[in-house]
Amino acid sequence: MIAPKSTTQLPSIPATVEKVLVVAILFWLFSANQLFFTSALKERMLSSADSWGFAFALAIMLFALHFVLLALISNRWTVKPLIGVLIVATAFAGYFMKTFGVYLDPPMLQSVLRTDIAEARELFSWMLPLHLLLYAVLPLLLLWRVRIVDAPWRRAALLRLGWLLLASAAMVAALLAIFQPFSSLMRNNKDLRYLITPANYVWSLARVARTQARDVVRARAPIGLDAVLAVKPEANTRPKLIVLMVGETARAANWGLNGYARQTTPELAKLPVINFPRMSSCGTNTEVSLPCMFSQVGRRNYDEDRILGSESLLHVLAHAGVGVHWRDNQSGCKGVCDGLPGDTVAALNPPGLCDQGRCMDEGLLHGLEERLNAVKGTQVLVLHQLGNHGPSYFRRYPPQFAKFGPACQSDDLRHCSRAEIVNAYDNALLYTDHLLARLINTLQAKASDLDSAVIYVSDHGESLGETNLFLHGLPYAIAPKEQTQVPMTMWFSAGFRQALGLDMDCLKNRAAQPASHDHLFHTMLGLLNVRTSVYESAWDLSFGCRNKAGGS
Repeated sequence: MIAPKSTTQLPSIPATVEKVLVVAILFWLFSANQLFFTSALKERMLSSADSWGFAFALAIMLFALHFVLLALISNRWTVKPLIGVLIVATAFAGYFMKTFGVYLDPPMLQSVLRTDIAEARELFSWMLPLHLLLYAVLPLLLLWRVRIVDAPWRRAALLRLGWLLLASAAMVAALLAIFQPFSSLMRNNKDLRYLITPANYVWSLARVARTQARDVVRARAPIGLDAVLAVKPEANTRPKLIVLMVGETARAANWGLNGYARQTTPELAKLPVINFPRMSSCGTNTEVSLPCMFSQVGRRNYDEDRILGSESLLHVLAHAGVGVHWRDNQSGCKGVCDGLPGDTVAALNPPGLCDQGRCMDEGLLHGLEERLNAVKGTQVLVLHQLGNHGPSYFRRYPPQFAKFGPACQSDDLRHCSRAEIVNAYDNALLYTDHLLARLINTLQAKASDLDSAVIYVSDHGESLGETNLFLHGLPYAIAPKEQTQVPMTMWFSAGFRQALGLDMDCLKNRAAQPASHDHLFHTMLGLLNVRTSVYESAWDLSFGCRNKAGGS
């Protein structure tokens, strides 16, 4: 007789739905909410009993909040899949929040969802698998061993109701115990809620999904349908071109023309450009800033629904008969150029400039000579840079621009000193300087046949280790100036200045005053002599400096 083969199997762990929720929430409370507790307690003395009582009440509130939300949608069949998904998502969320100090608000989640593979790849490091092993794989193995046991449905329903009542009572009691300091904290730091994990990303994902679903069924509202060119192009009129270069992640503090200790703009410094050293962005990430800076609304009357639901500056220009073209070397125009002509550097694939899904920004100038020779009438060319997009600053410039060293050569900024990070960042700015100078020199060479102008402005700034913050994307209300102060520079050919009657001394004086992304929409209309009811002269940086006032 053959003896049966013995098998060794780990015993299952019997548990009710409620016990699974309790263990999971306690695990997240202590493993994924350090940033929340650190921020909430940073003004308190940890040696004080009141501080410990405040922290304990906060923990009770967070625990009860998550329990109530999850208990309402969990049963014996859904609890394990639900907790499994949240374990993995929370592990990723915790890693990026700790590593880069980000807040998982709706704009950040929208940026994450629209991130391309090349961009996402640069955010991963060898520390991520270790983090996932500890905070995702091991908990999932434990969850796999759990066997859900449940009482008869009446008893189970009563038990669930009792747990919900107990959690709700605990949450109310904790809130009442610390109501005054808690209400003050949340009123003065509204964005703290986006550090409460996993509620932060679940809420933000729901908001993003609602917004995207709305946008799918809603067409953009047209604006500026009355737009016309004040000066009609005739057969003997010289063609006009404005090249608008939208920078990426360039901050004002490191822009050489702004007085930075290093000269990161040596080529522009030799050219007759006008620099705006006090320029503020509309947002702290591309998803917010790009639509906002091309909108009529801007930051001063910020309304996300209105901005995303309306046509942009480029559509108004198209209504006026201006030829518009968008060339992208990043992750798209975020709806700003919908329905208008455009292309991407990756699709053009200029020789020697593209590798592994990323292209050097010089690809934006690919075929520029041919395009300039073909310009007729009034045209706008928008060039959307990859610029200084982090954390892989060292990948944003060719070797010949590695002037400042040693430069960080890692996608994981934790492997580099702050000095090395800044060196790589500044080298990327040197490359942008070269790109702009090459563009201006090319346009200058065509000055006898073409009136042209260049406007460069970055979409948002970047943190490079100040107060231990890196990258960008903090909620605007609490974002440091490094993320909201950006460079802006203009250049005009002699023919463009003469045709518009542009007083350069006047514009230089205006450039010394504060400006913001809100000015771009109306300044572009003014410089192109576009008349429309949506134009506001008060927001036109060139208004009062032109003898031929357009856009009125």
